[in-house]
Amino acid sequence: MTSGPQTDEAGTAPVDQATPANSPLRRRRPWINDLAACAFMVLAAAFVTKGLLADPAGRGLALNPGDQALDEWFLAYATRAYRGDFTFVTGALNAPEGINVLGNASLVGLGVLFAPLTLAFGAPVTFAVATGFNLAANGAGWYLLFARTARLHRLGALVGGVFGGFAPGLVSQSNGHLHMTAAWLVPPIVWCVITLAQGTNTVRRGLLLGGLVTAQFFLGEEVLLLAAVAIGLFGLAFVATCRPVPRHVLPSLGLGLAIAGAVGLALLAYPIWTQFRGPQSGAGAVFRPEFYSADLKSFTALSPLSLAGGASATRLASGPAEYTAFFGAPVLIVVLGATLWMWRRPAVVACTVVSLVLWALALGPHIVVGHERTAQWGPYSLIAGAPVVEWALPTRFALATVPLLGFVLAAAVHAAITQTETLKLLVPVAVIAALVPIAPRPLPTTERAPVPRFFTEGYWRGYAPRDGTIVPVPLPDWKDPQSMRWAAATNVSFATPQGWFIGPYGNGGTSAVGVFPRPTSQLLHRAVANDNPPVLTDQDRVDLRRDIGYWHASCFVLADGQPGAGALKTTLDTLLGPGERVADVWVWRARG
Repeated sequence: MTSGPQTDEAGTAPVDQATPANSPLRRRRPWINDLAACAFMVLAAAFVTKGLLADPAGRGLALNPGDQALDEWFLAYATRAYRGDFTFVTGALNAPEGINVLGNASLVGLGVLFAPLTLAFGAPVTFAVATGFNLAANGAGWYLLFARTARLHRLGALVGGVFGGFAPGLVSQSNGHLHMTAAWLVPPIVWCVITLAQGTNTVRRGLLLGGLVTAQFFLGEEVLLLAAVAIGLFGLAFVATCRPVPRHVLPSLGLGLAIAGAVGLALLAYPIWTQFRGPQSGAGAVFRPEFYSADLKSFTALSPLSLAGGASATRLASGPAEYTAFFGAPVLIVVLGATLWMWRRPAVVACTVVSLVLWALALGPHIVVGHERTAQWGPYSLIAGAPVVEWALPTRFALATVPLLGFVLAAAVHAAITQTETLKLLVPVAVIAALVPIAPRPLPTTERAPVPRFFTEGYWRGYAPRDGTIVPVPLPDWKDPQSMRWAAATNVSFATPQGWFIGPYGNGGTSAVGVFPRPTSQLLHRAVANDNPPVLTDQDRVDLRRDIGYWHASCFVLADGQPGAGALKTTLDTLLGPGERVADVWVWRARG
């Protein structure tokens, strides 16, 4: 290498030599740079979510409206914690049997954190803000870790942070999967592990790590699992490439992890028991790993949500929220080149090796190439069905490689700027050029039906008691959960039958999506499907009385603009008598 600005063993980027050591500018510049970097993350997140932020109530995700409705319900339900009425098993959805909140992607942590915003402005606003917040906080977290802990040059840290916050997989997951993008506690978790390995404040760091792990469990436990796997694999790879390992590392790290484990176990024992053995818990995973596997061709493809991406790549993923492995050929080429260039650096080599392992797991039980499943088994088949692991979708193992690749990119920029003259400009330009094609576009949004004024203006209180049951017409399910937004608009002040959730309704109590609809629900869905009132029988009337009693229903509500509204109104008028016109809905009081 040609001579140039040097770094110390830790890779510290030098300060401009022309600046005196005691200069206020020298002391403030890192803070100014860090603040500017974090502000950039916020602006980038606002750009990605601008469609939602413009009109949270009137616009929704075009590519995954169902999961958005579910997320908004959970965000609203979490506000009940502020009045001491929050439980891990609730009858507020799927009334009266209820749901196991922890058995779903329930956003407990985000919901409680943003509850003041939800109470003030509603769940749609919280959803829009939280979507952008997750992206910005992820990016800022990785930037600060790279800049202050890894002590990389600020430009390199910025590149790595932007990739860590806005990689195609994370932007894709922003389509209704807030539990997967709420990964901003992972950088502090990594920081704790690093400081434990350094032997710094072992007991305090262990306690802090246990607290962070507990908090991440409630933010998104699948993220916690992926982080644990990635950190563990990185540790093994780093030890294998960095010898000898200092003697103090294992005792300090072991003690700190033991303390963290004890704290986490004490705080999470009951929630974990509730999730896997408590009421309304289901056995096994609900989503098939064969369907949620990364296509081998997707790794070099550009996400349809990226600047240079196209719709043709959509067939390489199971859905618009699962473009997890779409890193693009330019990024992979740069990562490979950076690894070969910095092959003497154990951290860089370990990041690349672990990424390869996680990518192999992301391929699922059998390798898929160009949307065609082959007979070749994948490494994931070795762990398929293992406890806990079965709940993580194979393709999402690719998400765990985002910060690893971000570090490699950041380290390459750092090395070029601080240790060379000939590559000082070339490498940063090459890295940034590779990132331009995968730069995110704004999340696609579309107009959505407003929540009826019957709920937003409180008319419902005259037809159902608090925590009573209101039956949307037709009842919500995983195909169309939009009427779950009605309860969300009231901060879940009443219960809703059926809904979009995961519960123990598969064969033998295994996990399944939703519940088998009761006869009245089936009757109403037939009216919608045929756009014609069904011929009613005495059995239909008997079933209605039974269902009203089972649901403890107070009333049925039909909103304006509902497809098949005419057929539905005629059906309920015949069964329950003429409906009442209230604000912008039709209401029938339940008469069991």
